[in-house]
Amino acid sequence: MENKGNYLKLLSAVSKLSGLFSESAIPFINYRVAENIFCRSFDAGNLSRSDTAFDANYNSIGIGLKTFTCNGNNSNEKVAEFNSLSRVLSEFKGKELAIKLGEFRNDRINLANRVYDIENSLYHIVARKEKELLLFETDYDVIDISNIHSVKNNKASLQFEDGHNFYSFNYSKSTLFRKFIIPSKAFRLPIEIIEDPYTLLLELFEENKDLKPATNKLQKGENYVILPLYGIYKKEKFIFEKSGLNQWNAGGRKRNYGEIYIPIPIEIHRKFPDFFPKRDEHFNLEIPTGEIFTAKVCQDNSKALMTDPNKAMSDWLLRTVLQLKEGELATMEKLDKLGFDSVIILKDDNANFKIDIMKTDTFSEFIFN
Repeated sequence: MENKGNYLKLLSAVSKLSGLFSESAIPFINYRVAENIFCRSFDAGNLSRSDTAFDANYNSIGIGLKTFTCNGNNSNEKVAEFNSLSRVLSEFKGKELAIKLGEFRNDRINLANRVYDIENSLYHIVARKEKELLLFETDYDVIDISNIHSVKNNKASLQFEDGHNFYSFNYSKSTLFRKFIIPSKAFRLPIEIIEDPYTLLLELFEENKDLKPATNKLQKGENYVILPLYGIYKKEKFIFEKSGLNQWNAGGRKRNYGEIYIPIPIEIHRKFPDFFPKRDEHFNLEIPTGEIFTAKVCQDNSKALMTDPNKAMSDWLLRTVLQLKEGELATMEKLDKLGFDSVIILKDDNANFKIDIMKTDTFSEFIFN
């Protein structure tokens, strides 16, 4: 990968400020900071917001970014959470559970491949040890379900192997971990932690009084909103059988399988009345692969986000993302399995918007917080 932004220098600089957070000789780097440094340095697309399988997209290579403290030559690290599927998983045990975990994990990797047009993938690791960082890359393989073996379980977890990697699943947290082995030839970056980072910061801002404030940060209701792909009835989520993603299934007239819309709850219009253009006013809507649709808000109370032609949205969301066949209903079970139930709408201006998928429960966090 071509380093366009002083990757090692930025990692080193942040690590030297570890005294702001810890007295340990082991450098501290927040995982979000590590992700942002990587994307900035290599001009990679930052996917961490959507919380899909990959954290970055570098020229159609899906990158999983991990930073962790390691005192030995390996570490077990979280690779997936299945909170929305905990009830389903509780019905399985032993090897059957390992197989089901493999299916769910692979489904989410394949989802990210489809959404972001990923062709290959790898993990980029920043392992933190006393006075140094160890950098290396390793495989980002799907789980080889046909080769699952050495299945062991206890009250707290299940362990298994697939011939390539070792995995463990924590029951209480519904979290899947993978063991990462640090190779002996990992790149070593020495780190000297600054004794007094506070004085350095004071001097920095005193000498640079004209630093520009950030202008492109996400601001709720101004340059982004979250939309649910579902409705709520008696505190339970459901997908409308004859509207929304399943509008093609509505009665009254002959329908095309491409007829769908993304619901816009009335709360969005009440709280953020100026976010979307006026009803039936066209604007550009860019999907994660860079393709641009013509879109509009429409129907009573501007309750629907649709594309023109409508089939563009269904081809992307129903066929490519959800992989539903014509005539197959979208369901909460399908969304839960893939780990998302909302979309984010990003606003550049009134004529240009972007859309991406968001993890389960993002809408409720957005609207109620």
